[in-house]
Amino acid sequence: MPNQSEYLEYILEVLEPLGEITARSMMGGHVLYCNGVVFALLASNTLYLKADDITRPNFEKIRSKPFQPFPDQPGTMQYYPPPPEFFEDPDVMREWGSAAVEAGGRSAAKRKGKAKATKKSARPKKAAKR
Repeated sequence: MPNQSEYLEYILEVLEPLGEITARSMMGGHVLYCNGVVFALLASNTLYLKADDITRPNFEKIRSKPFQPFPDQPGTMQYYPPPPEFFEDPDVMREWGSAAVEAGGRSAAKRKGKAKATKKSARPKKAAKR
């Protein structure tokens, strides 16, 4: 098994056709970004792609299991390993990788919308002019 930095370099090279891929260390693994959007995790030398309600059925169809950050505890995250062909076929990589980037974009947009709504509701109301 390659060491973690070698595997990270390999993954960054594989994903390069998707856009500008960057990585940030996080809790013993890495968070991967494509053009600034979180779309994947790398943990224990396994790549996990971001999923949402739109893309999750594709992962479930291939019986992919969600990322479980603490194997001895319940709870999963919405990241799934891609099919094996992902690493062998550039077209499959682009299809699944692009879908993960889109899922990441939708997730970020939802969070921004919630943050705006929270800010709006937290503002004090202006007193009515008389």
